Amino acid sequence: MDSRTKRFLESLCGKRIALCGIGRSNLPLITLFKKYGAEITACDKRTEEQLGDMAQQAKDAGAKLSLGESYLSDLDVDIVFRTPGMRYYMDELVDMRNRGVVVTSEMEVFFDLCPCKIIAVTGSDGKTTTTTVISEMLKADGKTVHLGGNIGKPLLPEIDSIDPDDYAVVELSSFQLISMRNSPDIAVVTNLAPNHLDIHKDMQEYIDSKRNIVLHQNAFSKSVLNLDNEISNSFSDDVRGRLLKFSRRQSVENGAYMNGSGDIIYACNGDETVIMNKSDIKIPGLHNVENYLAAICAVWGEVSVESIVKTAKEFGGVAHRNEFVREIDGVKYYNDSIASSPTRTALGTLSLYDEKIIVILGGYDKHLDYTELGELIVKKVKTAIIMGATGPKIERGILEAKEYTEGNPKIIKVENMEQAVAAAKENAVPGDIVSMSPASASFDLYKNFEERGEHFKSIVNSL
Repeated sequence: MDSRTKRFLESLCGKRIALCGIGRSNLPLITLFKKYGAEITACDKRTEEQLGDMAQQAKDAGAKLSLGESYLSDLDVDIVFRTPGMRYYMDELVDMRNRGVVVTSEMEVFFDLCPCKIIAVTGSDGKTTTTTVISEMLKADGKTVHLGGNIGKPLLPEIDSIDPDDYAVVELSSFQLISMRNSPDIAVVTNLAPNHLDIHKDMQEYIDSKRNIVLHQNAFSKSVLNLDNEISNSFSDDVRGRLLKFSRRQSVENGAYMNGSGDIIYACNGDETVIMNKSDIKIPGLHNVENYLAAICAVWGEVSVESIVKTAKEFGGVAHRNEFVREIDGVKYYNDSIASSPTRTALGTLSLYDEKIIVILGGYDKHLDYTELGELIVKKVKTAIIMGATGPKIERGILEAKEYTEGNPKIIKVENMEQAVAAAKENAVPGDIVSMSPASASFDLYKNFEERGEHFKSIVNSL
């Protein structure tokens, strides 16, 4: 075990620690911290009945519970680990900081203690696929990789098994980054567009939280920014170390780009290496070309070109991202539940097909604008099946689109996923594509986008 990690864990003996949010990130921490003599209180806004088995797991691991609306009230603790979804500036956390309570997070402590190189990815869209592709490229080259953050499992409970020659590859959300004062060795920003405005006080707070991924790097670090995205590219002035750009629209001096023939090229100080063609990338879509360009910049110098190409040809994608479900009566069904924003649906599902398709849209409202998506839906969609809190906003975006004519696209309003799939089946003909690509978050009906995607797949598979 690294000496810093050993000192930190031993310092927890006798400390009173509150873990906010009883879920996959914090449950393993209860076991770890109890092992080193800490007193644990597991806190959650949900009731014990709502938490179900997770509450019992927390108690079995040795934690006391503080649940319900007043779960943060009167906590007599030394350290609070907040869950990423909590507003960083919520009154209760501000009050605790003012009282001298340490307020931190699993990822912040992991960054402080991690003994190996950290590659971190953030962005509004594409960060999960880019993070996974980076991990796959490193593994193809024989590296030991620890994948985590906003994807997969928490990494702090594994800290004592990480060696200096390993790689930690992490996906970071704005909620994780907002309080970070430590940046990764290699930082990647896929793109930035309005998102999570239901949680952040405004767009500037969202941007500034993302900026933390490069703001605290040193001169030996590497930053990878999207030249085609204005906000991502604006981080250039904050970069202290080596700066690489990626673009699928123009050439770059240092970084990766796609030329007019679809060749993927890495450029460095006047030298260029043709790596592969976009046709070598197994997962479809121009947004995935961008994901690969970003990943190539991140791993260049860490892995061989052969490992990059092998990954491109073999990696089949991440679940819930344009995931093929089944074909029935000549109609193909795809699960794109990850599309929790208008830009994700636009750059993903609506960029993949030449023919007009049937799309299931709508969900939880993150206070985003659907005007541009409405314009694109009119061009790309034959039938729009809409539901959820964002349904009226999506419908308005379609009806107000310049090229909209009555019935183009056909708009069907439904109440739930069962009705949505039934409507898709009823309106589809052989040769059609049906994609569940909500352009909205899932929290109105589901815990997360994974649960939404699994529900959609189960309905389709039962047709």
